[in-house]
Amino acid sequence: MAQQMWAGRFAKTIDQAANDFNASIRVDCRMYRSDIVASIAHAGMLGAQGIIDPRDAERLQQGLADVLADLESGALQIDPQAEDIHMFVEQVLTERLGDVGKRLHTARSRNDQVATDLRLHLMEQIDEIDGAIGALAAQLVEQAERYADDIMTGYTHLQRAQPISVGHYFLAYVQMLLRDCDRLADCRRRTSVCPLGACALAGTTYPIDRQATARALGFAAVGANSIDCVSDRDFVIELAADVAMIMMHLSRLAEEVILWCSSEFGYMELDDAFATGSSIMPQKKNPDIAELVRGKTGRAYGNLMTLLSVMKGLPLAYNKDMQEDKESIFDSVDTVLACLRILTPMFAGAKLRTDVMAKAAEKGFINATDCADYLTKKGVPFRQAYKTSGQLVAYCIAHGKSLNELSLDEFRSADANFDEDIYRAIDLRACAASRISEGGGGVASVRSQIAQCKLALQARTE
Repeated sequence: MAQQMWAGRFAKTIDQAANDFNASIRVDCRMYRSDIVASIAHAGMLGAQGIIDPRDAERLQQGLADVLADLESGALQIDPQAEDIHMFVEQVLTERLGDVGKRLHTARSRNDQVATDLRLHLMEQIDEIDGAIGALAAQLVEQAERYADDIMTGYTHLQRAQPISVGHYFLAYVQMLLRDCDRLADCRRRTSVCPLGACALAGTTYPIDRQATARALGFAAVGANSIDCVSDRDFVIELAADVAMIMMHLSRLAEEVILWCSSEFGYMELDDAFATGSSIMPQKKNPDIAELVRGKTGRAYGNLMTLLSVMKGLPLAYNKDMQEDKESIFDSVDTVLACLRILTPMFAGAKLRTDVMAKAAEKGFINATDCADYLTKKGVPFRQAYKTSGQLVAYCIAHGKSLNELSLDEFRSADANFDEDIYRAIDLRACAASRISEGGGGVASVRSQIAQCKLALQARTE
């Protein structure tokens, strides 16, 4: 068992089972880079402030850089018996530098160290998630542009409702993803607050420069209250909530794929590289990737509830319960990144059956609203026009016809205001194109939305 840094107070070595239960190295080892980077900044500040000899500070910084290089090259392996990544790094440094290594923890506690490392790490993870969302959104914009003029059925209650363009449909998901990016940006801003210097909870008696450390680490601000610095995990919960929202959007998108790939819809065929078969039914081509995205959404929801439950009754300041934050948030981050990174190429390789979509749109009377709007524009009150259109639908159902198949006499038997131009008004392409309101499904509007989405995605990377 590795020597515990806090062992001076204790007469006995910690029980092996208790040590295993207490240790977090298995989970927090992924923060090794953030821990070392934060320690390098801390050592530099200690030297600059004259709290330790500047030459010792330089040796600490070089020693830490060497530890990082060895970890990344594989020359140094993380000890699974260490209590956590913070103690492991310090212990290796002390073994290499002797008493100089022991100076690193001056004016610092594991409480503010852990909070700092976690914030640094999650800021990087937020950037990764944002980039992955951008890639998926760009792919959906590409699909929207490719199918901007193709007609499909828009649904409410999963019932056929109105004709729309395929491009308009995809752009709805792009808007969801852009909102996700906005939420992540807000979360990152609140995460970019440096706790280092808060120490255990009350600050320190040393003349540290918290602003200098924060600047060196790229934080936008320092925490205003030392107690809050070490006891706050709002930023973790906020990210977990953002991830849960992203996963909800991805799950809805996955559900569309699952439905569209079914024989009943037949709107989409996945590339063979992103589908699986059955162990017993040779004809099957299953959308397992989309189903897994839908299923993994529950993990993100569960992680959010775990974090809320961990924090709900904790008194100030730090409590060991808070060690449970990392496993949940890391799992959420890993889950959403995996889902985003698999959906992007899946959509790139998918084939849309626009002919099937167009044929399906001919059924279900999805131009009935346009029929009512036609009468309204002739001066008929909308409610009367609505009733007339509904009566025509009932007539069509009884006679096995669509609205387009009715004769002009049949239209006029319902209302004398119908004329030859009704056929143009209820043509599905004309119906979709006539949605001229801002944000609507008309061709001009869809093209405008595509341009706006492209600009929004471009602005994110500038």
